[in-house]
Amino acid sequence: MTIRLGFLTHVQGRGDLAQAYRDAQELFVVADELGFDVGWVAQHHLPIHGGGLSSPWTFLAHAAARTRRIRLATAITILPLEHPVRLAEDVAVVDALSGGRVEIGVGSGSGPQEYAAFGADFERRRELTTEHFAVLRRALAGEEVGTPGFTIQPPIAGDFTDRVWQGVFSATGARYAAEAGANLLLNRATYGYDEPTDQIQRGWADAYLQAWDGPHQPRIGLSRFVFPARDKREALTQIEEGVLRATANFVSRGTFPSGQTLEEYLRRFHAFYGHPDEIVAAFQQERVLPLATDLITQFNPGIPELGAAIRALELIATEVAPALGWKPQPSAE
Repeated sequence: MTIRLGFLTHVQGRGDLAQAYRDAQELFVVADELGFDVGWVAQHHLPIHGGGLSSPWTFLAHAAARTRRIRLATAITILPLEHPVRLAEDVAVVDALSGGRVEIGVGSGSGPQEYAAFGADFERRRELTTEHFAVLRRALAGEEVGTPGFTIQPPIAGDFTDRVWQGVFSATGARYAAEAGANLLLNRATYGYDEPTDQIQRGWADAYLQAWDGPHQPRIGLSRFVFPARDKREALTQIEEGVLRATANFVSRGTFPSGQTLEEYLRRFHAFYGHPDEIVAAFQQERVLPLATDLITQFNPGIPELGAAIRALELIATEVAPALGWKPQPSAE
């Protein structure tokens, strides 16, 4: 199976939030023109440094109108805080508007404050994810949901089964995703471990594949912090501030140890940065990449300026990804 190339944005910027949203839309347009296969957005109900996107399907509807071929997806939609039938309707509308280009990744989200804001029980987040996921899958399949005789509109064209993803943070979660018939989403990094991210996640990916018994070829989406530039010094001028802000947050929560070097924190973020040749060489040692069907690149926690972000996307599409075996799909036009 040919690897697909994705780009994920957390919708962050260095100006006001409205500008961050407009800039993120520009990145979708650029990624579309460069041949990226999938554009992903992350949902955040609480603000993150420089932005955060609370309503991803509204964003993706706008992106659908501005792009031609790139697929549109979430990594992730916070499923326990959504009504699964309403969510399925949003997905169906954007899928219709985009000509069938939608995929959806779901997960349980991050912290208790989000759950409190929506009146949901944080302690039941895994149970709620499972319950809502089952309803969402039935709705997207065109089955009756909620009450006899009710199906979502517009109906999804074709089989949506292989367009559903689940984000996980453990081998147990990976097995649950496989048993649910969902594709697997792996985060840019694991936290709370001293071992390298890819060493930990390789075990999760293996557990997923061992448990898979679905009707379609399983997919593994590998999200990674990737920022190519002329050299490491130039890359750091764009990503260092965002990395240090995120690091301070992780240290305050006890997720990262305090007093480490920037290089060590970048290691904990499993970052690939610098000249494209350096990034390619690092990816050739990546333990999960051989199992991945999708490489999902992101700049977060770095918050580069728009021009630098566009240049990084260009380098990913023209130098990094091709060296890893990716080929852009021919235009349908």
